[in-house]
Amino acid sequence: MNVRLLLASGAALGAIAISAPAAAQSEPAAEQAAAETEGAIIVTARRQSETLEDVPAAVTVFTAEALAKTGVQRADDFIQLTPGVTIVTGTAEAGDTQINIRGINGARDAESSVALVVDGILKTNTAQLNQNQGTLRQVEILKGPQGALYGRNAAAGAIVLQTLKPGDTLEAGVLVRAAQDNTYLANGHIATPLGESAGLVVSGNYSTTDGFFRNRFLGNSKTVDDQEVWGVDGRFVAELGPDTDIDVKARYAKLSGASINFNASFHLPNFAAVNPAFFEDVNTHPFDYYSNIRPTNDQKTFETSAKVEHKFEGATLTAWVLYSDVDQSLTADGTSADFARFTFPGATPTSVAAANACAASTAALTGYRLNQPTFIGASPIPFIFNPASGSTFGAYSPTTCDGTQLQIRKQEDISGELRLSSNGDGPVNWQVGAYYLHINREVGISLGADLGRGVSRQLYNAPGSDNPTTQLFHDAFKTDVYAVFAATDFDLADRLNLSLAGRYDVEQRQVSSLVPAVSDPITGGPINPGQRVGNGGVVQPIAPQSETFQQFQPKISLRYELTPDVNFYGNWGIGFKSGGFNNQGSAAIVTQAFNQFIGTNVRINDQYRKEVSSAFEAGVKGNLFDGAVNFDLAGYYTKIDDMQFFEFFVGGFGLLRVVSNIDEVEVYGAELNLSAELMRGWTVYGSGNVTDSQIKANASRPGTVGNKSPYTADYTINLGTQVDLPINDRFDFVTRADYRITGPTWFHTLQDDTNPTLFSGLLPTSALRLPAVVGNADYSVAQRDAFGVMDLRVGIEGDKWSVIAYAENLFNEKYLNEVITAVEFGGSFISPGARQRFGVELGYKF
Repeated sequence: MNVRLLLASGAALGAIAISAPAAAQSEPAAEQAAAETEGAIIVTARRQSETLEDVPAAVTVFTAEALAKTGVQRADDFIQLTPGVTIVTGTAEAGDTQINIRGINGARDAESSVALVVDGILKTNTAQLNQNQGTLRQVEILKGPQGALYGRNAAAGAIVLQTLKPGDTLEAGVLVRAAQDNTYLANGHIATPLGESAGLVVSGNYSTTDGFFRNRFLGNSKTVDDQEVWGVDGRFVAELGPDTDIDVKARYAKLSGASINFNASFHLPNFAAVNPAFFEDVNTHPFDYYSNIRPTNDQKTFETSAKVEHKFEGATLTAWVLYSDVDQSLTADGTSADFARFTFPGATPTSVAAANACAASTAALTGYRLNQPTFIGASPIPFIFNPASGSTFGAYSPTTCDGTQLQIRKQEDISGELRLSSNGDGPVNWQVGAYYLHINREVGISLGADLGRGVSRQLYNAPGSDNPTTQLFHDAFKTDVYAVFAATDFDLADRLNLSLAGRYDVEQRQVSSLVPAVSDPITGGPINPGQRVGNGGVVQPIAPQSETFQQFQPKISLRYELTPDVNFYGNWGIGFKSGGFNNQGSAAIVTQAFNQFIGTNVRINDQYRKEVSSAFEAGVKGNLFDGAVNFDLAGYYTKIDDMQFFEFFVGGFGLLRVVSNIDEVEVYGAELNLSAELMRGWTVYGSGNVTDSQIKANASRPGTVGNKSPYTADYTINLGTQVDLPINDRFDFVTRADYRITGPTWFHTLQDDTNPTLFSGLLPTSALRLPAVVGNADYSVAQRDAFGVMDLRVGIEGDKWSVIAYAENLFNEKYLNEVITAVEFGGSFISPGARQRFGVELGYKF
């Protein structure tokens, strides 16, 4: 089969106009057929069943049919089809996902800004945002602060998923895909009744890929973005009595693959006179990988939940409990060869061994071709100390000179909720309830000397071992959350509806350092900079800390029915993300390595503050021409205090990941969604979002005031079409095209700015004897350019089976997934987006 020819023919026959699903598609899912009005979509975004048009907020919905037609599998699939929402996922590790909705981003290593709700149960671990959650039947993306409904960490919005529920008859299906790069996927499910009052759903998923990129140093191996994932889900639903239902679920998933899919890009304009590649636009970087360490990423997930509903005469009592356990770890090459941590022999045997290994690997690789401007000279000494024959390694080099890294993240939590709500058949709807969550989390980051013997999976390895630990962050976090909430919805007049909701969250957090009281075998100082050396030279442990964060989160919404098919709406609400703790010792590293050494004034604390946002939204939504045209137009304004932001530091100490606060950010924008059925079987879609923002105050980096909110695209545009035309009474010809344009994006608070770097501190004392200003960086080249990605699906569907040819990134657009600027390093760590891929999909239902 000529896949390209088939796709091109489908595009012509379908008269492709390109896009993403608008916020209201005209066909309801089978599971939502209880809608009072034919063709209406029933949603549960506000924890009650109502039509999409009655929700006084912007909501993007993907019904069961839309999910099937677009081929959606996980969060990154449907988010790319949603205006005003962007996602960064899987660049560092599988569970590392940041979703940005209208300028509010989920900072890496902090809590999420988006609530994840699956079958009415609130998930708590951000690592689950991009995992397969079972057999999806509907996706709802609710924008704006939803803390009044879902509590902490719903400041940007909520993702509400519904999965397959067993019915009265046997239902089963299987879906398989095969694509380039040894990319395969298989999903299957079976839903069966068990007697007259119970049912069971069992589903499984498996996927694998070699990825798009190869490690040239390790024999062109498929070890850059390869991945293998499998999972099993079960759901048991039963009637315990005429008014009582129980819903029990369990899920296990396992992932293995690569991690840290980054190259380094330098932004040092004064170095460009020697080599122009020292001042590189991140968008023009050629991606090649040369690490001598095979990066790994492993993740295991187990969770189980139970939900009980009992209907009284005038109200329903809902209670649920969730247990979740997610363990993940990664190993990878280090970053800091140019800052000489493992280069110079020192007083300790470990430092001598590391320097000798570095010298040996450099000698063996002299002249080895690397990404410009990096090179391996005759000496392992960085070129600023040995201009004649030194080296520039960059990060993740083929030598041992940059060391190794190991990261672990383990989280175990249990949560529960009790809620009493009206049955929805009276003039006033209401709900009241209480919520509890307990989290045990362990986070460790271990940096080690690379002696050419691989990476140990232990966080601490003693001097003299194969991979001695040279710096260690290792902390245990405990969190308890208590919340009470209430909401009511009623008509003020025949056409005017008012909704009031509020929730009060109290979050108690504790952190304890697990770092042993030992010395760094390279420098002889403490292995964690937060430790102190007491009398007699004994290293002192880091004292534990605790803090309580609390916030009331109200929400007020108004809806006015202009006509039976058109509604005006407006809402205001408060969003809240708890403060928390960085790995203990982070503040000491920034102070020592940057503020004291190069004179910067970066304010990083071991404890970061809570984030509070206040958001307004107003809009109009509805349908015209008997439902042939659906639309939703909205404008919004959000003020965020103490926005949490991820910072990445690289230096002679190794690397550091922390959360900081941006004191005040303002965001404002507008959004439009349209869908129209031009003729029976042919629908076109269009949506667009424009977001502007400004940092109003930032004590952490005062020079960034006036810049834009990081990770926020200037605009997004989704265009598309779907064709579903009968060939005969058994088969339909189907075509689906989606085109997404993502506008320019800054990923850091520093944007068109300059800043001193570690080179600014090293150059005056180096062999080059250059002024400090020569080492300053210019970050105007660190903005991701706008890019557009086209996805296309063409095929034939019958009642039971389907055959689809598909293309992801049809025109092979080369774009960046993420740009992590390490300001004092003098550059950015950049990760590429997915490239072109063609495949075939087979589906069968019985």
